Amino acid sequence: MNLKKKIYVAGHRGMVGSSIVRLLKKQGYDNFVFRTHEELDLTNQFQVQNFFLKECPDIVYLAAAKVGGIYANNSYPVDFIYENLMIEANVINSAFLNGVKKILFLGSSCIYPKLANQPMTEDTLLSGSLESTNEPYAIAKIAGIKLCESYNRQYGETHGIDYRSIMPSNLYGPGDNYHAENSHVIPALIRRFHEAKNNNNHSVKIWGTGAPKREFLHVDDLANASLHLMSIEQDQYKATTKPMQGHVNVGAGKDITIKELAFTIAKVVGYSGDIHFDLSKSDGSPKKLMDSSLMHSLGWQPSINLKEGLKSTYHDYYSSL
Repeated sequence: MNLKKKIYVAGHRGMVGSSIVRLLKKQGYDNFVFRTHEELDLTNQFQVQNFFLKECPDIVYLAAAKVGGIYANNSYPVDFIYENLMIEANVINSAFLNGVKKILFLGSSCIYPKLANQPMTEDTLLSGSLESTNEPYAIAKIAGIKLCESYNRQYGETHGIDYRSIMPSNLYGPGDNYHAENSHVIPALIRRFHEAKNNNNHSVKIWGTGAPKREFLHVDDLANASLHLMSIEQDQYKATTKPMQGHVNVGAGKDITIKELAFTIAKVVGYSGDIHFDLSKSDGSPKKLMDSSLMHSLGWQPSINLKEGLKSTYHDYYSSL
């Protein structure tokens, strides 16, 4: 890889983007271009076009997104579908128009049907109905995958572009969003148990039955997978994927029930009170385990186990208070 190529990481201050930047710097890259949300609104086509025209990056990591947990997705469906569609369309199209040859689009495992066969392989996409609570977000992420595929199909040969998509399982780690209502399950539970411990609360209530199983990947493992996928030669990538199935799964390879997760986080945080489950609340998909064998065949494996990852994540949260 050419260490002098100019790299734009969209969403560089977020959990995923910041992890990618840390790893790129560790590998010797130093020619970056960044913009905060205040400096560049990625939902604004005019601003995005001007940015690419001025900066002309060589490589784009598209990690910027409107993200949130089950409560946020269910409460703000317009925000999740509109903002993500606009970000993807503006960045990918403006990148193409200004000669960007390589893009990595960061997706999500929620793109797969609610009742998909487990573990979910890449060809499961569009084979059934999505989980209703995060359908708008999932539709937007599917559109991002199809944008990358479509640009490759129409302009890959004539313009030499190579746009790729990686689909991580549920992510956690340093830099996560610990908002009381709009965060994902791990940061939400870390905050809830930490506050319960400090306030000497005797019990904590958790949304749903605790029965669904989820696969969790540390964000630093995703960053490593992202850079690894971008380093694969184009001929090998094409031989491994398909023109209309160009995304690659990346996960930890193991899942855990939400109930098990809750008790594990409580132990990591040091909370010893009771844990109750609110059976009136939605569980979401019953199981979401991805098949990452395609990524493994390309030479990548995860390296951070869940318990150690949770400890470092709690330290990150505690240190930020």
